[in-house]
Amino acid sequence: MITLTSKDPAHLAVDAVVVGVGTRDGSPELLDAAWLPADLQAALVRDARALAVTGGADEVRRVPATGLPATVLVLTGVGPLDAVTPETLRRAAGAATRELAGLGSVALALPAGDEEEVAAVVEGALLGAYTYTRYRTGDGPETAGPVGSIEVVTPLARDKRAKAALARAEVVAAAVHATRDLVNAAPNDLYPAAFADVARAAVKDAGVRGLKISVLDEKALAAGGYGGLVGVGQGSARGPRLVRVAWAPARPKATVALVGKGITFDSGGISIKPAAGMEAMKSDMAGAAAVLHTVLAAARLGLPVAVTGWLCLAENMPSGTAQRPSDVITIRGGKTVEVLNTDAEGRLVMADGLVAAVEENPDLVVDVATLTGAQLVALGARVSAVMGTDDARDAVVRAAGAAGEQFWPMPLPADLRAGLKSKVADIANIADRFGGMLTAGIFLQEFVGTTPWAHLDVAGPAFNERAPFGYTPVGGTGVAVRTLVRLLEDRA
Repeated sequence: MITLTSKDPAHLAVDAVVVGVGTRDGSPELLDAAWLPADLQAALVRDARALAVTGGADEVRRVPATGLPATVLVLTGVGPLDAVTPETLRRAAGAATRELAGLGSVALALPAGDEEEVAAVVEGALLGAYTYTRYRTGDGPETAGPVGSIEVVTPLARDKRAKAALARAEVVAAAVHATRDLVNAAPNDLYPAAFADVARAAVKDAGVRGLKISVLDEKALAAGGYGGLVGVGQGSARGPRLVRVAWAPARPKATVALVGKGITFDSGGISIKPAAGMEAMKSDMAGAAAVLHTVLAAARLGLPVAVTGWLCLAENMPSGTAQRPSDVITIRGGKTVEVLNTDAEGRLVMADGLVAAVEENPDLVVDVATLTGAQLVALGARVSAVMGTDDARDAVVRAAGAAGEQFWPMPLPADLRAGLKSKVADIANIADRFGGMLTAGIFLQEFVGTTPWAHLDVAGPAFNERAPFGYTPVGGTGVAVRTLVRLLEDRA
């Protein structure tokens, strides 16, 4: 639960009051903390070195709340005070609520003097207040739930625009949390048919008129010519699915199709992956999870944009029935693909989804996929790539900047298309290893025709295997949801 309050934080009887601390000229400095008792301010400044307080980003320190009704005072770092932005406030709020998991009540006394700051602090607090305990048993810090209630201190507590910002942040954060839940689920629980069932239940629970879902099973996929999904899924005892989730408002101002890669577990198939790190391949469905919950968020927000989400679901397993290197498959629409490597499977299921999406003539199509290890090599674990037609790519970059996510524009050099030539089919599913992220995008480009299109490669940022930071936990991150929601709002 999160609310806005204009009460003096010095009088709030909560478990913790959070204040910001930044750096100026190499020294820590409190942020908007004139409400603190003078002796406590002086003590904090005096003892900052002993308390190891620097004001750096991601730093969270608990100190006694001397003279306050609150149990503890929490200092959360924002970094250099001359570079504070809504995103730094979002991260500072998220770092605090993430560290305070299990507390009953928290008040955030961070800068929230305008609508944009209110939105950032609320969203960050909600994103940071995420825990995943589905498989935990017993008592202990690992089973602690999120903060029970959160109050954001702002003079705009009764302002209609601030209240609207809070309501939007609740919807977006819920979508991110639900995406994280799917990514964190064990693959023995989340296989294609189970994912489709989760989607059906989510649509029903949303209770929004104009929100519909349909599912194609393996028989319907074969009959419909979806050779990518059928080929990738044929090695598993648990067959593939194509889920279509659509939000259809009464008078849409635009139509957007979203296509998500949903490989519920990627062993690599016959071209099997090394054992080390394979456990993270449960996250290879993060794109489909993001698409599902973006569509649901658009419906809950009542956006005047018709949005169709295509979840391309399959499990890539090695078996006697699995597709083989050198197999030739036919994607929906008739284009043939020579499968040179069965671990380049995501682009095969995405090709089917893109063709299906384009058949409905949307104004824009955007695909989201944990597509290539080359994305990690090029941009690291926190920056996603975006490719596509110029206008669509640039629109995603703008939306990401406004949402606080990092997406970097990348090219699709025409000369790399030659590497995808096949000796026997229309196209091969891999080229040489150099520029692998770009050639994957060029492969997908073959299936969108002239439709404005953007391809989001989120291979690294979708799953955090290292330490938590800001509002980002270990495991599923929910990346792309905030960017896609902002993109839809921009189209409106």
